[in-house]
Amino acid sequence: MTGPTTARALGAPCWLSLAARDLGAAERFYGAVLGWTFRPGELGTGPAYLVGERDGTPVAGIAALAAELAVPVAWTVFFAVEDADAAVARIRERGGTVGVGPVAYPPQGRAALATDRDGAAFGVWEGRLVSRWHVGERGAPAWVELHTRDAFDAAVFYGGVLRWAEGAPEGCETSYEEDRVVLRRAGAAVARLDSGPVEAASPRPQLRPRWLVRFRVADLAASVAAVAEHGGAVVPDGEWGGARKPEEGRVVVRDPDGALFTLEADGTA
Repeated sequence: MTGPTTARALGAPCWLSLAARDLGAAERFYGAVLGWTFRPGELGTGPAYLVGERDGTPVAGIAALAAELAVPVAWTVFFAVEDADAAVARIRERGGTVGVGPVAYPPQGRAALATDRDGAAFGVWEGRLVSRWHVGERGAPAWVELHTRDAFDAAVFYGGVLRWAEGAPEGCETSYEEDRVVLRRAGAAVARLDSGPVEAASPRPQLRPRWLVRFRVADLAASVAAVAEHGGAVVPDGEWGGARKPEEGRVVVRDPDGALFTLEADGTA
């Protein structure tokens, strides 16, 4: 598995996590759709936790947290921070909202869930990271991008919260390209912020500001078929400009509990 490792990069995406209602059902769905295998993970003394792996590489975690924390079933991008309390303070100072935490998950670390000024949800994580976790624009098993009203305004918010512009040796840098902002670690793209026609109050969650998680699969058609076979659905109007079809190499879907994510064929740019 290729793509940059962001485990030591402060301010970079460091993990993907699903807050599920039924851990067994989520394991069956994502195993069938994404071809993952699962192993038990550690989440302190809290609820059961599974780590999904592709070809032995950790990709994401699934926890039976939705009911306990009263949060919707959703995929969340977590960003590495040095101090969760300080990060939470910066979120509030910049107009974001903190919904949960910081919550301790000994011995690994502490986490908080928040939303940015436009309502896109994300998490911050202080503590031990998964050293073999990869994310990137090409080659890695996962990629993340923010769909938001104004990528430059969002970059000001996240840059302040996650300290992107401070030039730390293990930090990240940003580049501004047309109507988007690209987050890079050692020159490699690890996330992107895109401007587009979002609707904060839309009844369709795919049209609201959000961090979109894209998982790469070896056989896109088979994965799309598995979504329907296991109780999920393809999402119409899932990305900018309308629905993406499987033959275009990318399609937005939802799992049986409504969590949105994107399936992408290996090698899609």
